[in-house]
Amino acid sequence: AYVFQSHEEDDRKVRRREKNRVAAQRSRKKQTQKADKLHEEYESLEQENTSLKREIGKLTDEMKHLSEVLKDHEKICPLLHCTMNFVTIPRPDALTSCLPR
Repeated sequence: AYVFQSHEEDDRKVRRREKNRVAAQRSRKKQTQKADKLHEEYESLEQENTSLKREIGKLTDEMKHLSEVLKDHEKICPLLHCTMNFVTIPRPDALTSCLPR
């Protein structure tokens, strides 16, 4: 009876170890998949970040250019130099009187 019981216990231990081994493999595989997914997400975010930085650079350059264009225009704009613009009561003909004819 003792040998039979010992054999059953050995079988149970073997089955439990096998089950544990399979569960550990599944767990490691799941961890690897999760790490791979995080790495892919990281790479994607890095690419998006680089693209956004490039876009910021382009927009900054455009803003500088447009600021220069505006500054140059302000120097020659008749509307900004018209004395009618300083009148406190707005009149409909004030704008047209400043325009070049």
